[in-house]
Amino acid sequence: MNIYVFPGQGAQFPGMGLDLYKNSKISKSLFEKGNEILGFSITDIMFGNDAEALKQTKVTQPAIFMHSVILAKALQKKFKPDFVAGHSLGEFSALVAADYLSYEDGLSLVYKRAIAMQKACEQEPSTMAAILGLDDKIVEDICDEVSEIVVPANYNCPGQLVISGSKKGIDLACEKLLKAGAKRALKLTVGGAFHSPLMEPAKQQLEEAILTTKFNQGICPIFQNTTALPTKNINEIKVNLIQQLTASVKWTQTMQNMIKKNIDSVTEVGPGKVLQGLFKKVDRQINTFSAHL
Repeated sequence: MNIYVFPGQGAQFPGMGLDLYKNSKISKSLFEKGNEILGFSITDIMFGNDAEALKQTKVTQPAIFMHSVILAKALQKKFKPDFVAGHSLGEFSALVAADYLSYEDGLSLVYKRAIAMQKACEQEPSTMAAILGLDDKIVEDICDEVSEIVVPANYNCPGQLVISGSKKGIDLACEKLLKAGAKRALKLTVGGAFHSPLMEPAKQQLEEAILTTKFNQGICPIFQNTTALPTKNINEIKVNLIQQLTASVKWTQTMQNMIKKNIDSVTEVGPGKVLQGLFKKVDRQINTFSAHL
């Protein structure tokens, strides 16, 4: 039983995808098609050395998506998953890699998502923080106690939960969580409060785009962030994808549910090795790999 997983925002690095571009004709043509779809040369930023330019949400999200999907396409003969999943943005990469969406439609959706999220971030000062060393229930309860907007956003692995909300809400929650015994409450350098109610304006914009995009029957089930469960039902996939912007990413629960399927290996497709590390936190015995040509 083979699982392919796709990383989300934060996995980017300068020079990402350059080897693919140089060593695969299919990859080169897909990168260039991506530049055309976006209307600017994202490969100049991806292959360059400007880490700050790469951190802009409207650049980061399509860059990670393109790197992940193009690598999957280059591996077509080897890419035979029983299940796919992606962390946040990575869910879009997984859907394209598993043929639910075309590359062109997937990239268009990701870019619309990135622009909408960046606009939502500009409407209210907001941020996220990683809480380490506390049970999820304690974090959830303390978020509920805070009168400002603050919610659990990313259940990354046992003992690591990212919270999201207004800057004031995050400050208050971090203070309470440290008093409750958190090892760390680390504020993240992100554009805003992803996977929180503050993304509602972005969700409304993306909903129309998702509902008018053509989805196909995929090659295998996808575990989705909002439910942590696998599905091949296209209507379910669309609904869950729309909800994803304001809902929590249930990655811990997704990994736990995958392990119940008696998986043999997990292959991370895209930049970085973050997801492999998270799987090892759940089960040290799992074989994890990075996809490569």
